[in-house]
Amino acid sequence: MIIGLTGGIATGKSTVAAMLRERGAAIVDADRVAREVVEPGQPALREIVRRFGPGILNDDGTLNRRKLGEIVFADPARRKELEAITHPAIRERMRERIETLRAEDPDRLIVADIPLLFEGGHERNYACVLLVYVPREIQKRRLMQRDGLTEEEAEQRLAAQMDIEEKKRRADYVIDNSGTPEETARQVEQFLRSLDKPSKRMKP
Repeated sequence: MIIGLTGGIATGKSTVAAMLRERGAAIVDADRVAREVVEPGQPALREIVRRFGPGILNDDGTLNRRKLGEIVFADPARRKELEAITHPAIRERMRERIETLRAEDPDRLIVADIPLLFEGGHERNYACVLLVYVPREIQKRRLMQRDGLTEEEAEQRLAAQMDIEEKKRRADYVIDNSGTPEETARQVEQFLRSLDKPSKRMKP
């Protein structure tokens, strides 16, 4: 089975992905793939530099994500321009990895970890969608603490994604990560058990 895992920024999706991996699932991480496709020498990075200028590079030629983020999160048109470069490369590399994993073990649970799954309209590509959820105020507070952002910067990044409540409405399964790690782990176990009963939707 191939499922989609998503969430909002700073909801704890990586924590849930790690719990699923510990329980035997194979994780294909879109964020990791996104970093790979903009490494020095990759076609996507060359195109980003052509569109956004060499100022978005570090001295060693790697991408300065903070500088690029300041541009694209302040301007939706420029963000779409960036996504038009990176998203096709990310999708193709993820597809290749999923196919390899499925060929190696057809019975293994494969989890495509995609932050912008709903925004990109990819939910139809997976057997079901699991959302990692926290209320928006907790999301904003965690984001500010994690990335050292001002409230305005955090709001810009939240505004660049679909509202977490809308994602919750669309998801097949929801794990509420606003409590303790133990509470989250119990929900992960419940989700894995529920996959044997695909007709049931699990939402808190």
